[in-house]
Amino acid sequence: MPQIKNIIFDLGGVLIDWNPEYVYLDVFNGDRQKMKWFFDNICTMDWNENQDAGYPLAKATQERVAMFPEHEELIRMYYGRWEEMLGEQITPTVNLLKQLVDNDRLKVVALTNWSAETWPVAIERFEFLQWFEGIIVSGTEKMRKPFKEIYDLTLSRFDLIAEESIFIDDNARNIAAANKMGINGIHFTGADVLISQLNDFNIKID
Repeated sequence: MPQIKNIIFDLGGVLIDWNPEYVYLDVFNGDRQKMKWFFDNICTMDWNENQDAGYPLAKATQERVAMFPEHEELIRMYYGRWEEMLGEQITPTVNLLKQLVDNDRLKVVALTNWSAETWPVAIERFEFLQWFEGIIVSGTEKMRKPFKEIYDLTLSRFDLIAEESIFIDDNARNIAAANKMGINGIHFTGADVLISQLNDFNIKID
């Protein structure tokens, strides 16, 4: 096993709690079935990820309204109330991040699918984002996970060797893409499990 020198963190779902249910569950009066239909058919994850790759929020919203005018109010809520979808930091993982950042033998960076337009909100809200040696934001770069180009960019910009790096993400699709690049992937399911998984790479956490 190569010596690990670099840790690459995803943000949403790993260090930051983001969930559109925080808005829409109330809007749909707790009816999860109706909410799921809306996310599966109107404001879909694929649609949201297009904005993560740099597509303008206002243009995306207007186009979706044109497609589904009967759902205009609900569609405009998606980015109109986006800050309400942004929860708190995931403290157990942030505490673990601090230990990794304090380890002089490790370079710790982040790679996130995130709209460039909403990214300033995160920067202002979460102090720990300043701890990273650098952050790749998909919306700024006009590319996103799981496509090869953004992993290439991360490795080159921060001078990382794939085999000496671990990528931590809550989306198994993104882990599979990193593995194809030769990056060691860890599918995040919780801080306690992550500690054990890092130990498997001889990275000890107190």
